[in-house]
Amino acid sequence: MRIVSWNVNGIRAVQRKGMFDPFLLSLQPDIICLQETKADQSQSDCDLTGYEEYWHSAAKKGYSGTAIFSKRPPISVITGLPANLVKKYQLAGDSFGNPNDEGRIVTAEYDDFFLVTVYTPNAKGDLSRLALRHQRWDPAFLSYVRALQSKKPVAICGDLNVAHTDDDLANPKQNVGKAGFTSEEREGIGQLLDAGFVDSFRIFTQGNGHYTWWSNFSGARARNVGWRIDYFLVSQDLAPRVQAAEIHAELMGSDHCPVSITLDT
Repeated sequence: MRIVSWNVNGIRAVQRKGMFDPFLLSLQPDIICLQETKADQSQSDCDLTGYEEYWHSAAKKGYSGTAIFSKRPPISVITGLPANLVKKYQLAGDSFGNPNDEGRIVTAEYDDFFLVTVYTPNAKGDLSRLALRHQRWDPAFLSYVRALQSKKPVAICGDLNVAHTDDDLANPKQNVGKAGFTSEEREGIGQLLDAGFVDSFRIFTQGNGHYTWWSNFSGARARNVGWRIDYFLVSQDLAPRVQAAEIHAELMGSDHCPVSITLDT
């Protein structure tokens, strides 16, 4: 079973470019997880034969948003974080708004695992949203997935908006302390790993040069000056079933490329 995650940076834009069908034909996913859809279901031309669609769109039009398209019908689907965690971690919002109203999480429950797709809030170039992310969002999300993990294994996928180690971006020295490579953001993903989640890509591939996002400026993608900020993290109990974890840098349509895992069913 192949599960694919892709920050499309606007599903309608990818469709206008004619890039969504080649993505489907190339990867033939059983489950598709999308981030930054920037649309609700009624605004998209997606009508994928054989897939059930589950959308979680932001209250603000044309912003953020996640979705799961699945050939395998889930037992249940949850959108967003539970109300008790929103209250506990004071996620009512900052100057940008409430991150739980931004369509950032969809969770699908299957017989043998939970699948969580997430679009983690960006710290912003001036780090104006770093405090919300570090002090509230990351702890709330960690608490959420740990609760799921107490019931059955969990696969987390999506744009986590952080490069974890020096090997996860082309120019680590120049970017220390900048958005996406602050100690606070790196701590957040480190706590997920400490909680028993495994970075599936690193099971198979070590070293640098493997990126999932590139700036639109200065020919960054052509020169492979990028960042690995899109992940599949899996519970330790699920890790032995991961047969492959791949980055599909050849597939165009967004400033991110798709990433995938193949699970032994």
